[in-house]
Amino acid sequence: MSRARIRLAATGVLLSALAVGTLPAAAYAAPTAASATTARHQQQQQQQAETIRQIPLQGAVNVRDLGGYRTLLGGQVRQGLVYRSDALGKLTDADLTTVSGLGLTKVVDFRIPMELQYDGADRLPAGPASTSRPVSDLGLYGTLVGAIATGDPVKQEQMLGGGRAEAYMRDIYRTFVTSPDSRARFATTLREIADGAQGPLLYHCTSGKDRTGWMSYVLLRALAVPQSTAERDYLASNTFRAAYDAQVRAGLKQSGRMQNPDLLIPLQEVRQDYLDAATHQLEADYGGFYGYLTDGLGLDLRTLAKLQAKLVRP
Repeated sequence: MSRARIRLAATGVLLSALAVGTLPAAAYAAPTAASATTARHQQQQQQQAETIRQIPLQGAVNVRDLGGYRTLLGGQVRQGLVYRSDALGKLTDADLTTVSGLGLTKVVDFRIPMELQYDGADRLPAGPASTSRPVSDLGLYGTLVGAIATGDPVKQEQMLGGGRAEAYMRDIYRTFVTSPDSRARFATTLREIADGAQGPLLYHCTSGKDRTGWMSYVLLRALAVPQSTAERDYLASNTFRAAYDAQVRAGLKQSGRMQNPDLLIPLQEVRQDYLDAATHQLEADYGGFYGYLTDGLGLDLRTLAKLQAKLVRP
């Protein structure tokens, strides 16, 4: 039997054992309090060796290769197969050359029609097929556009201040779990990634942080990447987007459209409590991450094994 077949079979056994409860759910669970100190030390050592692989572009700031992370099962996520990003409508000619070098065969766009209307379609090199797969933002984009359009600081405070923006974000993240349509679109993307015939794939939304952030978190956890590592990848959007988002706020203030553009910060950032809102929801609805994968997203053991076989190397 070839090494690839042995690995696929072993992965299937692990997943099957996890499904019936004969294997500790370490691959899909947070570390226990008892093991926190040891786990933290190991994670610090691991993170020193792991770099978040940003693809530097002029027209997009949050483009990354999801490969390189170590898994709890001793493997490493392969590079050059899955990419995450923000919108690609402002790519320069030089950016197109860089993106062309990634060898993409598919780009999945999670943006809703209103986002496309305002921001425009992706600008892509020849080659990758573009697929529109809108995931609801619960009206966030429209709310944001409407708040800015009023030009009224009192109304903007009423719409976004007093913790309302943060509460809105938590509601959006819960919807990633509770909405059948959202679950179906995330599941379809995971099945495409698992498909052995599918070449390198990129998915994105507008800022590449919320819908894209959740998709990336789910994929990494499904590959048995440690929860803390998946969270670090999620939170890294704040680093990559900070300068651009600050420029947006400064421009709004300078133009007079917002007296207090800092009201936008909770909408521009990713936060641990946003992610926690989604993970707590999946715990409540499906009993844990594995239940979310199988019952919520409808992924069978074969698909999960195919993800492992394709994306993780020993």
